[in-house]
This record gives sequence, structure tokens and C-alpha cells, in this order.
Amino acid sequence: MPDLAALAAVARGLLPPGCGLGVADPRADHPAFPGEQVQGVPKRLAEFRAGRFAARAALAELGLPPRALPTGPDRAPIWPQGVQGSITHSDALCLAVAGRLPGIGVDLEPDLPLDPALRDLVLRPEEQRASDAQAKLIFSAKEAAYKAQYPQSRQIFDFQAMQITLGDGRFTARFALPVAPFAVGTALQGRWAIVSGHVLTLALA
Repeated sequence: MPDLAALAAVARGLLPPGCGLGVADPRADHPAFPGEQVQGVPKRLAEFRAGRFAARAALAELGLPPRALPTGPDRAPIWPQGVQGSITHSDALCLAVAGRLPGIGVDLEPDLPLDPALRDLVLRPEEQRASDAQAKLIFSAKEAAYKAQYPQSRQIFDFQAMQITLGDGRFTARFALPVAPFAVGTALQGRWAIVSGHVLTLALA
């Protein structure tokens, strides 16, 4: 069984004060919520409903009542006005975070080395010395940072647009390419941890 309690405890330690979080098992049965429409294979539906279940738990910690979180035209969740959030899942764990702040991003990946075939796609030239394990952490950090900045930029870009500097439980994500309104060199701060066989990263914009 997935250790949702451990995931929640570690994730809460990464969050800034005033944010909410929720966890769920994407393999469990979470009923559909009125106002949320999604199509797909059963696994996709289960992951979607688990994510929304966790997101409503995160919103409840902000004092907000249960509500539908429909998908926008860009496939991102539509959060309540004044709130930003992020949802992530693996096959066994699902996590959602939310807060009244410009942007927050969270990512959860199995704690396995990055596929060597993806190194050139994910890593910038200055990141190529990373071990396969560090490369997986860089991948996750870029995913979290992308989610954090998206509410402001609404732009899609590839892994080469950001450069990650890893620290002890922390990371910095810098824009290596301009992505309006973010100029080259703009830095987002993040934190990371290993929990329940997963890499967990969280970034703020």
C-alpha cells in the first residue's frame, strides 16, 4: 500500500505557511464530482478523479468549500479565483497543493535514474555532468518549476528553457531563455525530498 501519510508529512515540510495539501491513492475508487467532465481509459479517469479529490482536500485546508475543478482549454485545472495550485501523481501516489500566491508547482516521480535516452532532451550543456539520479531530480525540478510559472506566462516551452542548480534539499530554477513575463536569469526557488520511493519537488513563482 502507498504511504500517503509519509507523503503528506514530507510535502507539508516543503510547503510555505498558509498553503494546503491533499493526498490520494490513484488506484482507489474516487467518485466523479458534479461539474467535472473528462474522457479517457479507466486508468486515466482514476488518476483524474484522485487528483481532484486531493485538490479539494488542499482547498479545504484554505477554508474553501468543495467545488468542481474543471479542465480549461489548456488542460490545466481551473482553480478558484485568487488561488493557484498544482496536482501530480505516479502510479501509486497522488498529491495536490494550493495557496493564495502567484504560482506553485509540485512534481512526483519514481526514484529511479533518468532514462539515458532522455538526457540530451532534459539537460542543458552545463547540466550534463549530473549523475543519472541527479538528472532525474533535475527533470522533476524543471517539471515543478514549469507548473509554478505557468499561471503567469501561459506558455509552453521545453526543458532547455530552464537551468537547475541543486542544493541540499533545495534547488534554483533559472530561465535560460526569455519566457514573458520572465526575463533570462529570473530565478524560481524550490525544495526537494525523497519519500516513499519517489522524488518530490516543489517550486514557487
